Amino acid sequence: MANIALLIAGGRGNRMGQDLPKQFLSVDDKPIIMYTCEAFENHPEIDAIVIVCIDGWQTALEAYAHQFNITKLRAIIPGGENGQGSIRNGIHAIDEQFNKDDIVLVHDAIRPMVSADIISRCIADTKRYGSSIVSIPCAEAMLEIDETGENSHNLVNRDSLKRTQTPQGFSLETLLDMHEEASQRGITDSVASCTLAIELGRSVHFTPGSEKNIKLTTVDDIDIFKALLTAKRSSWLKN
Repeated sequence: MANIALLIAGGRGNRMGQDLPKQFLSVDDKPIIMYTCEAFENHPEIDAIVIVCIDGWQTALEAYAHQFNITKLRAIIPGGENGQGSIRNGIHAIDEQFNKDDIVLVHDAIRPMVSADIISRCIADTKRYGSSIVSIPCAEAMLEIDETGENSHNLVNRDSLKRTQTPQGFSLETLLDMHEEASQRGITDSVASCTLAIELGRSVHFTPGSEKNIKLTTVDDIDIFKALLTAKRSSWLKN
């Protein structure tokens, strides 16, 4: 049974407000997507990496993968019309090379701080429970907005909420079945694999993530990422 990392890098990242797609912005002379690739390249349980890439950047991505010695890269696939379409393109490409019972970890290419522990837990829980949605508790007070989008009259119990991250693990067969069912039911714009599963009436299993496993969406996130790259945990703090 193989473990495949499916990295989704098909978006332009308009909220970042930069000329380059955010996954190709460089931090310390290395594109963000290469930090993400290295996390899976260096993990002993990951057998292959497949990347869904924004159209027009495939050649650059190939060059970066060669430069940073990403030897597990098996394919670069054009992105779809949205996130759901990009994941669909990726799993169909994986289906051409791998077996239906292999494990696929769907991961945002702009989450470069994913740890080896998170990857290991995601693989183990996918094998044990059939799915693994990396997530963290909701620590903030949560309020439901009203129709204006600027006011609230309702409190949401944060203990009943999870903030989902990636990777999100499923068997290849499960992902193929989910996307086929979604196509039959006209579901075309689910924002993640976990939301697609819920929309299809399926349950998913939560796996502990980390606040450090941030998604780089804004320039502030880039600043946090730079700080995390150089941070070292104090010896007196417990894990």
